[in-house]
Amino acid sequence: MSAKLRAQGARVLAAVLDEGRSLSEALPQAQSQLANPKDKALLQALCFGTLRQYRLLDAALGKLMDKPLKGKTRILHQLLVLGLYQLFFSRIPAHAAVGETVSAAPLLGQAKLKGLVNGVLRNAERQGQTLLDEAARNKAVASLHPDWLLGRLRKAYPDSWQAIIDANNNQAPLWLRCNQRKTQRDPYLARLNEAGIETVSEDSLQNAFYLAEAQDVTALPGFKDGEVSVQDGAAQHAAELLAPQDGERILDACAAPGGKTAHLLELADVKVTALDVSESRLVRVRENLDRLGFEARLVTADASQQDWWDGQAFDRILLDAPCSATGVIRRHPDIRWLRRDNDIRELATLQARILDNCWTMLKPGGTLLYATCSVLPEENREQIKAFLARTPDAQLQPIHEGESETAPGWQLLPGERQMDGFFYARVLKKP
Repeated sequence: MSAKLRAQGARVLAAVLDEGRSLSEALPQAQSQLANPKDKALLQALCFGTLRQYRLLDAALGKLMDKPLKGKTRILHQLLVLGLYQLFFSRIPAHAAVGETVSAAPLLGQAKLKGLVNGVLRNAERQGQTLLDEAARNKAVASLHPDWLLGRLRKAYPDSWQAIIDANNNQAPLWLRCNQRKTQRDPYLARLNEAGIETVSEDSLQNAFYLAEAQDVTALPGFKDGEVSVQDGAAQHAAELLAPQDGERILDACAAPGGKTAHLLELADVKVTALDVSESRLVRVRENLDRLGFEARLVTADASQQDWWDGQAFDRILLDAPCSATGVIRRHPDIRWLRRDNDIRELATLQARILDNCWTMLKPGGTLLYATCSVLPEENREQIKAFLARTPDAQLQPIHEGESETAPGWQLLPGERQMDGFFYARVLKKP
C-alpha cells in the first residue's frame, strides 16, 4: 500500500506539472484509490510539500542525473522528486522513503528502471544536505518560485518581495468564521478551549479566528450544524466591506465556492444572486448554504454577459474577479507552476470586461466591491485606476487612509496578520 501511495503521488505531480491540472482536481482523484484515511492524509501532505519545494528538489535531481527523463519515463522524474522530498523534508525514515519509492516504479509501468530510482535516491541520501545546499546557491532556485513571478514580485514590491516569498513558502493556518446567526465568537472559542483546541482571534473582523494547529474541521463542535465555516481572514473582509443592509438585492459575481455568499447572508436579511460560470462549482455553493441554513438564487452564467439578468438593478455587487491567485500560493502551491507570465494580461482584460458589465447592473447610489486574491498591480490597483478613469459615474470609496484615484484600493500581502494576499477596492455609483 505504501508503494501504491507513492505511485499515486507521482501521478498527482505529473498531472499538475506536466498536464497543467490543478491540485484540487488531481489530488482527490488519487486519494479515491486509497482506502486508508491515514494514507489519504499522507498523500496530501507529500503532494503539497513536494510542490512547495519543487524548484529546489528539481534542481537537486538535475545534479543526480546524467540526462533528463522524457516520454514514458517522465513519470519517474516526478516519482524521484517525491522521493527526494521524503528524504529531506519529511519524518519518514530514509530506508522507508527509498524502499517504498523504488517499489512504486513497477506500479507506474517502469519496473525495468527500479535500479535507476534506487541508485539516484541512495546517492541523494549519501550526499545529504550538501546536495540541497549546492542547488540553493542559485538564488532563484532557493526562492522556490518561477522566474517570471519572482521578477514581477521584485518589481512591484522592491522592499517586501522577500517577505512575500517567505510567506508563500510556508503553510497557511486554518481560518474559520463563526456564523453569527447561530453563535458568537467568544462563547464558541470558549467551547474550543474546553476541548483543548487552541485558537487565535482577529480583532479587525467580527467573527474570524484561526487554529494554532490544523484540525479535521468536520470534527469541530457545531460544524455540521452550520455554526462555523472555513474562510481565510483576508476573504472575510469582503462581506464586511460591502456592508449589506436588510432588504437589499445583492449580486455575488464569480461566487463559488460560496463562502462570501454565506457571509453576506449571515450579516443581513438580503436577497443574494450567486453567479458562477461553473455549474459544478455552484454545487459547492449549494452544499455550503444548505449546511448553514441559507437560501440564495444560484445562476450558472458568465459574469461578463447579461443574458441571465432580469434587468432589475442590484443595490450592491461583490465582484470577486477571476485572477492569477498569486495571493494564495501558500494555500495552493500548484498555482506557481500552473500560471504563466502571459496569463496576467489575459486575466486583466477579462477582469475589465466583467467590471464594466457588472457596473451596468448596479443601481445609482449603489456600491461595488472589487476583490481579487492576487498581489499583482496589473490585476488590482492598475485595474481599478483604469476603471475609474473610463467610468464617469464611478467614485472611489476609500477603505483606508491614503487611497486616491491614482492609487486606489487596499492590498493585503500574504502573511500579514497570518492572512492570504487579497486586494479590495470599493466604488460608489454616483446618484
